[in-house]
Amino acid sequence: MTIGLTHYLVVAAVLFAAGLFTMMTKRNAIGILIGVELVLNSANVNLVAFDRYLGPGRLDGQITALFVIVLAAAEAALAVGICINVYKNLSTVDVDTATRLQG
Repeated sequence: MTIGLTHYLVVAAVLFAAGLFTMMTKRNAIGILIGVELVLNSANVNLVAFDRYLGPGRLDGQITALFVIVLAAAEAALAVGICINVYKNLSTVDVDTATRLQG
């Protein structure tokens, strides 16, 4: 059995669905961040798979995936800093209680 483009797309769709489900059901900010990371990883799987099967010899998809990984790391660092600040002020990371921080 040969692994083709369809297999990668199915894996990416499952990752995307799991990330979307996680973002929609979690009330915890850390859980929502995990869901965002899953969605970004599904996009990376799509980028690399399409680069491999539709544009052989080029590295556009892989370079774009590395750029997405760098952006995800920066997003995670900022979000963890925000979560620490919210926890310091409210003693919880529940996103519903964070609405009280509006100025």
